[in-house]
Amino acid sequence: MAASKMVMASLTHFRPLTCAAAASSSGCYPGRLVAQPHDLVKWVRRQGGFVHHGLKIGEDSSHGLGLLASEEIPKGSELISLPQHIPLRFGSLESDEIHSVLVDLAQKVPEELWAMKLGLKLLQERAKVGSFWWPYISNLPEAYSVPIFFPGEDIKNLQYAPLLYQVNKRCRFLLDFEQEVRRALENLKLIDHPFGGLDVDASSLGWAMSAVSSRAFRLHGKKLPDGTSEDDPMMLPLIDMCNHSFEPNARIVQEQGVDNTKMLVKVVAETAIKQNDPLAINYGNLNNDFFLLDYGFVIPSNPYDCIELRYDGALLDAASMAAGVSSPNFSAPSPWQQRFLSQLGLEGEASNLKVSLGGPELVEGRLLAALRVLLASDVTEVEKHDLKTLKSLSAEAPLGVANEVAAFRTMIALCVIALGHFPTKIMEDESLLKKGVSSSTELAIQFRIQKKSVIIDVMKNLTRRVKLLSQKETVTSQN
Repeated sequence: MAASKMVMASLTHFRPLTCAAAASSSGCYPGRLVAQPHDLVKWVRRQGGFVHHGLKIGEDSSHGLGLLASEEIPKGSELISLPQHIPLRFGSLESDEIHSVLVDLAQKVPEELWAMKLGLKLLQERAKVGSFWWPYISNLPEAYSVPIFFPGEDIKNLQYAPLLYQVNKRCRFLLDFEQEVRRALENLKLIDHPFGGLDVDASSLGWAMSAVSSRAFRLHGKKLPDGTSEDDPMMLPLIDMCNHSFEPNARIVQEQGVDNTKMLVKVVAETAIKQNDPLAINYGNLNNDFFLLDYGFVIPSNPYDCIELRYDGALLDAASMAAGVSSPNFSAPSPWQQRFLSQLGLEGEASNLKVSLGGPELVEGRLLAALRVLLASDVTEVEKHDLKTLKSLSAEAPLGVANEVAAFRTMIALCVIALGHFPTKIMEDESLLKKGVSSSTELAIQFRIQKKSVIIDVMKNLTRRVKLLSQKETVTSQN
């Protein structure tokens, strides 16, 4: 998506909303919105928040700018506490009336792109001279490394159709929403303009949506006095500088204030934190699609990463025949098999044909059950088991060893077909990375390497299972 270069905002004067298209191609971490932003730690303390004296904002070699421990911090220590008025929500303060134009625009944002709703509020506060949140906003990155800001060639470099679809969908939304915003603003007087008369284009909307998607939290709890609830997305100043880890050293908690009914959002040390260690919380057990789309990074060997496939009878027939499985009938199931497919949500009007390989399940239960059922010939044998058993990988060969081996071999062949859809091999990708590429190209290559690795790991795991089953079958037949 084309975007003009960031014009650094003044602390007291006109603040353009133009945005840098992406992080620097040199591989350096992007700078903050202004050259000399406010001291965020002092601002949080000044507003009644708490920040542990052993915390500082600094550069970490592997994570970029974030929160670091300047000394050893014991487990259980309170690290940060934000009173209710500091988080930035769509309706943040009791006295804060949401501009009617923003309310109307927010209603046109689809739920799956919820970050754009809060992004409108963020842009309004960014444009407003004297905004309460300016000390926080001035510390936000000037650019984000999410794929909507990738050059067109690097979007193609992702090589993975489900993610390409999501990136293109978001880009189309931003271009269309830009026109919605322009129509909503075109006849407004300056005094009624929610952005102070400043131009809002697809680039600035993309910046705001990326800022929110990469930093906002959805916390859960009671209704708040200002009418919002704690499961509304909110931006948590300073807390959102914690990095991600599946083995975090800190966690977010919510507590009721001692002297009032307002909620406090806190970060507490989950483990003892060593000096110079970055603060890390768990953003969620997400696959790399979400991490790249919303946060702009890829996690190597992500245990929750998976690949998305479409359940297709003809494709499974081809995979089954390639695997040497006799008489596959995936594309022409019998009536009783259709009944099971319908129960699995893989046939009928309410069907969901998206299935996955990889992640904690290794094979999505619905796909495994479908393969077991469609490779079975005896309905009475299948009906002895409930769907939970048929979907479980830990339920070893519920329909017999021959059926299980055929199902696994079909999935292995399906993995080979899926791997063949990538135009490059992992060794070629790794060779490209060694030559040195732009930061967006590097992210795209890292992403597709991890997707291919998921497929290969599934193949290796299923191949081991086939060997073990075959060995057991041999021993059983000899006895």
